[in-house]
This record gives sequence, structure tokens and C-alpha cells, in this order.
Amino acid sequence: MAKLAGKTALVIGAGSADEGWGNGKACAVQFAREGARVVCVDLDLALAEDTAQMIRSEGGEAIALAGNAAQAEDMHAVIEQTVAHFGGIDTLLNNVGIVVAGGVVDLPEEQWDRVFDINLKSAFLTMKYAIPHMIAGGGGSIINISSISGIRYLGKNYVAYYSSKAAMNHMTTVTAAEYASQQVRVNAILPGLMDTPMARTSAKNNWGASQEQLDDVWKKRVERVPMGWLGDAFDIAKAAVFFASDDSRFVTGQHLVVDGGTTLGV
Repeated sequence: MAKLAGKTALVIGAGSADEGWGNGKACAVQFAREGARVVCVDLDLALAEDTAQMIRSEGGEAIALAGNAAQAEDMHAVIEQTVAHFGGIDTLLNNVGIVVAGGVVDLPEEQWDRVFDINLKSAFLTMKYAIPHMIAGGGGSIINISSISGIRYLGKNYVAYYSSKAAMNHMTTVTAAEYASQQVRVNAILPGLMDTPMARTSAKNNWGASQEQLDDVWKKRVERVPMGWLGDAFDIAKAAVFFASDDSRFVTGQHLVVDGGTTLGV
């Protein structure tokens, strides 16, 4: 288990605000288990430090940084601190995102802007500042955590979330095309109906599901997955390791769906 030995991975959104494993936390830990040095970044430094400490407790190397992913000065500082500490960036994983309920008529404009700032502008900013360092280092891998909601309607009126993820998918494609000749690979992972803290928080905050009601909500969620069970954050993390490693050295501009068959329409 050393597919990422000698590499530096920067994980944006590495904390988990609720109990359990979020995608960013799982990716950071799995990167470290594969030998990477990891920079854990979160808006809340305590959450980033919790992930970094977990990595260190397993014998890995990690530091924690705080930063607002939607603020240019914060992300520029995070990139520069990463390069100063570890000498470069081999992998960038963008995992910042929020879900806000509402369609085009009832969603407040400020909430539309907020979703796009957090879900899309964040990835734009990190790529903007990381790519020059990757080029200087001979290349790198960028992994954007998107969603199958960027390619399918999933039955809930999350218009801003769906649209931001669709935009992320295309930003991944065009950026991959632009920088392929400089050996910077850009790919996206599209999770399906997962069992993560973010999914549970969304059910509570956007639809008023109580903790007791979540069991029934999750049973219905499972029924939508042809494989008959929900994936977790480590299913995303292991896909991210593929994109971060040399196993995918000839792969760029791809959108990897990790959804147990949900988008097959069966």
C-alpha cells in the first residue's frame, strides 16, 4: 500500500463536521495510508487538525491549515504554504460543497450565489493557484468531487447544487484539455446516493427529517440503488487514490461515476 509514496496531496474540505467519515476526511486518510504527505484544509482549523492528527496517529505525515475555499487570498495562501512546507503539490482534491433546497422560482438569489461560490468557485480558485506549481514540478493530478446530480435529476429541487455540479463536470473537462500537454491531469468523481455526514445533514436541514425518521429515509434511499446498499466515503477515497496514483497516468478529463448503478436507470 504505497501507491502515493513520495507524493504531496492537498485536500480541500478535509474535515468532517458531523460524526462519521465525510469524503474529504476519508480521502485524506486514504492518501496517507498509500504513502502521501497530506495537507488537510478546512474552514474550521479544528476539523482539519482532527483529520491530520488521525493521519499522524497511524504513522503518516500531515499538517492542518484553515482557509475559506471561496476566498482567493485564503486559497492562494494555502497553496503557497503547502509548497513551502513540502516542496510542491502532486495531488489536489477539491471536496468543498453544500446543498440548499429550492428551485429557480423560490430559491433566493443570495443562496444561488452562495452555492456557486462554495461548490464551484472554490475549485476554480484552488486550480488557479495550484496548476502553475504542478507544471513547475513536471505535472500533477487534480480530482474534483462532483455528483451524479450534475448529470441526472434525482427527485429533489436542489437547482443550485445540481447546476454547480454540472458546471464542475465541464470545468473539469475543459481544464483537462488545456493542461494535458503539461502533464496536469484533471478528473472528477461523481458520487451517487451515499451514506455520509453531509447526506444525513442535508436530510435534516433541507427536509426536516428527525434523527428517528432517518432510518425510514435511508431505507427509501437504498431502494433507489440497484446494488441494494449505500456506498460510503471510502468508496470515494479509493477512487481518488486511483486518480492520484500513477495507475491513472494516461487518464484525464474523465468523470468516474461511483453510485452502485443508480444512474443506469434500472
